[in-house]
Amino acid sequence: MDVSPVSTTLDFEQDGVQHGFLSLPHSHDDSAWGMLMIPLTVVKNGAGPTALLTGGNHGDEYEGPIALWDLAATLKAEDINGRVIIVPGMNYPALQAGKRTSPIDGGNMNRVFPGNPAGTLTQKIADYFQRTLLPMADYVLDMHSGGKTLEFIPFCAAHLLDDKAQQARCVAAMQAYNAPYSLMLLEIEAASMYDTAAENMGKVFISTELGGGGTSSAKTVGIAKKGVRNLLRHAGIMRGEPEITDTLKLDMPDEQCYVFSSSNGLLEPCMDIGSTVQAGDVLARVHNIERTGLAAVEYRAKIDGVLAGRHFPGLIKIGDFLAVVAVPV
Repeated sequence: MDVSPVSTTLDFEQDGVQHGFLSLPHSHDDSAWGMLMIPLTVVKNGAGPTALLTGGNHGDEYEGPIALWDLAATLKAEDINGRVIIVPGMNYPALQAGKRTSPIDGGNMNRVFPGNPAGTLTQKIADYFQRTLLPMADYVLDMHSGGKTLEFIPFCAAHLLDDKAQQARCVAAMQAYNAPYSLMLLEIEAASMYDTAAENMGKVFISTELGGGGTSSAKTVGIAKKGVRNLLRHAGIMRGEPEITDTLKLDMPDEQCYVFSSSNGLLEPCMDIGSTVQAGDVLARVHNIERTGLAAVEYRAKIDGVLAGRHFPGLIKIGDFLAVVAVPV
């Protein structure tokens, strides 16, 4: 396989705090021999587990980047045993542009794994994570939120895995992160996700969805800051015990959890996220905006549970995700 074009001047085996970049060539109109520089921090103190922490997998999701830039600026080597690798802006071009996907190649970082060292810019970054960063890690945290098109209750997530011992380790990490909700997440498509790449290597992997609407809040940023430190304490990398408060455990037993739009128009939410719903409850209506006098299309819950997420913008198109209902455990 081709050698990765991504490089760094940081030494992953060196004790102390190092701030630098992942660098890869990027020739463009403003810089014919340019480089894409992705901020990177490595904090190491002796032997111990490694945590790989990422935000900005999608560039319009901000709690993760905020929490990780804060951690990179404040974490000291003497605070830990082991190693912490921090990449606050995984898809850095997308984060700079405030977009879900890269403005350079249209790449969705969470749908291109295992990547390709000879592929697009996004595929090259994914390949570096696949072949260099993930193999170093014992614990992997990738923090998401709803971005501009989704809104979620603030949850930390793990997945059902064939290896039940690995799944149990992931669930323990999810519970230690201690978001207000802890969800066993059923993905729509998992084959080319970063999550799956990490899990296929046997890593302890957890992710989050902490809000949405293309912004952040004091509450959701606080959840992210607390959660990342809780994970490091759980892993034995930071000293002390995780700060634990109540969390509501949720499950997604099957595809009945999801509701998608089969119409275009103006979205009328009929329930707010976090609401308790019963099968048959109207979650939303979609009004035809091309003419008056037509009845709105109603979308109903298929199962009992909690409204865990919804479409965020006021307009919706056919095929768009509309809502997801999760079941309290």
